[in-house]
Amino acid sequence: MGGGCAKGMADMGYRGAGTIEFLWENGEFYFIEMNTRLQVEHPVTEMITGLDLVREQIRVAEGEPLSVRQDEIEFRGHAIECRINAEDPRNFTPSPGKITHFHAPGGMHVRVDSGIYSGYKIPPYYDSMIAKLIVYGRSREKCIMRLRRALDEMVIEGVKTSIPLHQELIQQADVQSGDYSIKWLEEWLQEREG
Repeated sequence: MGGGCAKGMADMGYRGAGTIEFLWENGEFYFIEMNTRLQVEHPVTEMITGLDLVREQIRVAEGEPLSVRQDEIEFRGHAIECRINAEDPRNFTPSPGKITHFHAPGGMHVRVDSGIYSGYKIPPYYDSMIAKLIVYGRSREKCIMRLRRALDEMVIEGVKTSIPLHQELIQQADVQSGDYSIKWLEEWLQEREG
Protein backbone atom coordinates (compact mmCIF):
# COMPACT_ATOMS: atom_id res chain seq x y z
CA MET A 1 0.00 0.00 0.00
CA GLY A 2 2.80 2.42 0.96
CA GLY A 3 4.79 1.53 -2.13
CA GLY A 4 1.78 2.16 -4.34
CA CYS A 5 1.24 5.57 -2.73
CA ALA A 6 4.89 6.56 -3.16
CA LYS A 7 4.89 5.45 -6.80
CA GLY A 8 1.64 7.29 -7.52
CA MET A 9 2.97 10.54 -6.06
CA ALA A 10 6.26 10.21 -7.96
CA ASP A 11 4.41 9.47 -11.22
CA MET A 12 2.28 12.61 -10.74
CA GLY A 13 5.28 14.72 -9.78
CA TYR A 14 3.56 15.64 -6.53
CA ARG A 15 5.72 17.70 -4.19
CA GLY A 16 4.41 18.59 -0.75
CA ALA A 17 2.81 17.14 2.33
CA GLY A 18 -0.14 14.89 1.78
CA THR A 19 -2.12 12.03 3.17
CA ILE A 20 -3.75 9.29 1.17
CA GLU A 21 -6.61 7.62 3.04
CA PHE A 22 -7.77 4.06 2.66
CA LEU A 23 -10.25 1.74 4.33
CA TRP A 24 -9.10 -1.79 5.15
CA GLU A 25 -11.66 -4.57 5.21
CA ASN A 26 -11.48 -8.33 4.72
CA GLY A 27 -7.82 -8.23 3.70
CA GLU A 28 -8.33 -5.56 1.04
CA PHE A 29 -7.69 -1.83 1.04
CA TYR A 30 -9.82 0.76 -0.72
CA PHE A 31 -8.83 4.30 -1.70
CA ILE A 32 -10.95 7.03 -0.09
CA GLU A 33 -9.23 10.34 -0.80
CA MET A 34 -6.04 12.33 -0.83
CA ASN A 35 -5.60 15.43 1.32
CA THR A 36 -2.80 17.81 0.37
CA ARG A 37 -2.01 18.62 3.97
CA LEU A 38 -1.11 16.92 7.20
CA GLN A 39 -3.93 15.11 8.93
CA VAL A 40 -5.13 15.45 12.52
CA GLU A 41 -3.57 12.04 13.16
CA HIS A 42 -0.04 13.00 12.04
CA PRO A 43 1.34 12.83 15.62
CA VAL A 44 0.86 9.03 15.52
CA THR A 45 3.29 8.85 12.60
CA GLU A 46 5.66 11.23 14.37
CA MET A 47 5.65 9.07 17.50
CA ILE A 48 6.45 5.78 15.72
CA THR A 49 9.02 7.24 13.31
CA GLY A 50 10.67 10.01 15.33
CA LEU A 51 10.12 12.41 12.41
CA ASP A 52 8.80 15.95 12.75
CA LEU A 53 6.32 16.02 9.87
CA VAL A 54 5.57 19.73 10.25
CA ARG A 55 9.28 20.49 9.89
CA GLU A 56 9.44 18.27 6.80
CA GLN A 57 6.40 20.03 5.34
CA ILE A 58 8.07 23.42 5.83
CA ARG A 59 11.33 22.16 4.28
CA VAL A 60 9.49 21.04 1.15
CA ALA A 61 7.55 24.33 0.96
CA GLU A 62 10.89 26.17 1.05
CA GLY A 63 12.15 24.09 -1.88
CA GLU A 64 14.40 21.89 0.25
CA PRO A 65 14.46 18.11 -0.03
CA LEU A 66 13.12 15.89 2.71
CA SER A 67 15.70 15.19 5.41
CA VAL A 68 15.15 11.43 5.12
CA ARG A 69 14.52 8.91 2.35
CA GLN A 70 11.56 6.53 2.50
CA ASP A 71 13.81 3.49 2.88
CA GLU A 72 15.46 5.11 5.92
CA ILE A 73 12.21 5.44 7.87
CA GLU A 74 11.70 2.82 10.56
CA PHE A 75 8.47 2.17 12.39
CA ARG A 76 8.97 1.41 16.07
CA GLY A 77 6.38 0.58 18.69
CA HIS A 78 2.75 1.65 18.85
CA ALA A 79 1.01 5.00 19.13
CA ILE A 80 -2.63 5.82 19.77
CA GLU A 81 -4.36 9.18 19.43
CA CYS A 82 -7.62 10.12 21.11
CA ARG A 83 -9.56 13.10 19.86
CA ILE A 84 -10.86 14.86 22.93
CA ASN A 85 -14.12 16.49 21.91
CA ALA A 86 -16.34 18.88 23.84
CA GLU A 87 -19.40 16.71 23.50
CA ASP A 88 -21.62 14.43 25.51
CA PRO A 89 -19.96 10.98 25.45
CA ARG A 90 -23.35 9.22 25.42
CA ASN A 91 -25.06 10.93 22.49
CA PHE A 92 -22.28 13.07 20.90
CA THR A 93 -24.15 16.37 21.18
CA PRO A 94 -21.81 19.38 21.35
CA SER A 95 -20.97 20.79 24.77
CA PRO A 96 -19.82 24.37 24.29
CA GLY A 97 -19.11 26.49 27.34
CA LYS A 98 -16.39 27.59 29.71
CA ILE A 99 -13.63 25.25 30.84
CA THR A 100 -13.47 25.79 34.58
CA HIS A 101 -10.45 23.56 35.20
CA PHE A 102 -7.90 21.98 32.85
CA HIS A 103 -5.03 19.67 33.65
CA ALA A 104 -3.07 17.93 30.89
CA PRO A 105 -1.46 14.56 31.55
CA GLY A 106 2.28 14.35 31.24
CA GLY A 107 5.19 12.00 31.38
CA MET A 108 7.36 10.18 28.94
CA HIS A 109 5.74 9.44 25.58
CA VAL A 110 2.58 11.40 26.40
CA ARG A 111 1.71 14.31 24.12
CA VAL A 112 -1.23 16.72 24.27
CA ASP A 113 -1.88 19.02 21.33
CA SER A 114 -4.34 21.72 22.36
CA GLY A 115 -4.85 25.40 22.89
CA ILE A 116 -7.33 25.14 25.74
CA TYR A 117 -6.78 26.37 29.29
CA SER A 118 -8.77 26.97 32.47
CA GLY A 119 -11.16 29.81 31.62
CA TYR A 120 -11.22 29.06 27.89
CA LYS A 121 -14.67 29.42 26.32
CA ILE A 122 -15.54 26.78 23.74
CA PRO A 123 -17.73 28.38 21.05
CA PRO A 124 -20.66 26.48 19.56
CA TYR A 125 -19.76 27.32 15.95
CA TYR A 126 -16.87 24.99 15.10
CA ASP A 127 -15.64 21.41 15.27
CA SER A 128 -15.97 20.08 18.80
CA MET A 129 -12.39 18.77 19.01
CA ILE A 130 -10.55 20.65 21.76
CA ALA A 131 -7.46 18.49 22.23
CA LYS A 132 -5.56 15.50 20.94
CA LEU A 133 -4.01 13.03 23.38
CA ILE A 134 -1.26 10.93 21.82
CA VAL A 135 0.66 8.20 23.61
CA TYR A 136 3.47 5.85 22.59
CA GLY A 137 4.62 2.47 23.85
CA ARG A 138 7.07 -0.17 22.66
CA SER A 139 4.18 -2.65 22.44
CA ARG A 140 0.43 -2.24 21.97
CA GLU A 141 -0.10 -3.42 25.54
CA LYS A 142 2.30 -0.79 26.96
CA CYS A 143 0.76 1.88 24.76
CA ILE A 144 -2.74 1.07 26.05
CA MET A 145 -1.49 1.05 29.66
CA ARG A 146 0.02 4.52 29.12
CA LEU A 147 -3.18 5.71 27.43
CA ARG A 148 -5.28 4.48 30.35
CA ARG A 149 -3.09 6.42 32.80
CA ALA A 150 -3.07 9.57 30.64
CA LEU A 151 -6.86 9.55 30.25
CA ASP A 152 -7.24 9.14 34.01
CA GLU A 153 -4.90 12.11 34.61
CA MET A 154 -6.56 14.40 32.07
CA VAL A 155 -9.01 16.82 33.68
CA ILE A 156 -11.39 19.06 31.73
CA GLU A 157 -14.20 20.47 33.87
CA GLY A 158 -17.05 22.79 32.98
CA VAL A 159 -18.04 21.00 29.76
CA LYS A 160 -18.74 17.40 28.85
CA THR A 161 -15.97 15.64 26.92
CA SER A 162 -15.31 12.38 25.11
CA ILE A 163 -12.79 11.30 27.78
CA PRO A 164 -15.23 8.86 29.47
CA LEU A 165 -15.96 7.24 26.09
CA HIS A 166 -12.23 6.70 25.45
CA GLN A 167 -11.84 5.26 28.95
CA GLU A 168 -14.67 2.83 28.25
CA LEU A 169 -13.34 1.88 24.82
CA ILE A 170 -9.87 0.91 26.00
CA GLN A 171 -11.44 -1.58 28.41
CA GLN A 172 -12.89 -3.54 25.47
CA ALA A 173 -11.04 -6.75 24.54
CA ASP A 174 -11.34 -6.04 20.80
CA VAL A 175 -9.74 -2.62 21.21
CA GLN A 176 -6.99 -4.02 23.40
CA SER A 177 -6.16 -6.72 20.84
CA GLY A 178 -6.64 -4.47 17.80
CA ASP A 179 -9.26 -6.87 16.44
CA TYR A 180 -11.93 -4.53 15.10
CA SER A 181 -13.28 -3.29 11.78
CA ILE A 182 -14.67 -0.04 10.45
CA LYS A 183 -18.10 -1.18 11.67
CA TRP A 184 -17.01 -2.14 15.18
CA LEU A 185 -17.70 1.17 16.96
CA GLU A 186 -21.17 1.55 15.50
CA GLU A 187 -22.08 -2.01 16.49
CA TRP A 188 -20.57 -1.62 19.97
CA LEU A 189 -22.49 1.62 20.57
CA GLN A 190 -25.74 -0.07 19.55
CA GLU A 191 -25.07 -2.98 21.92
CA ARG A 192 -24.11 -0.60 24.74
CA GLU A 193 -27.38 1.30 24.38
CA GLY A 194 -29.19 -2.05 24.18
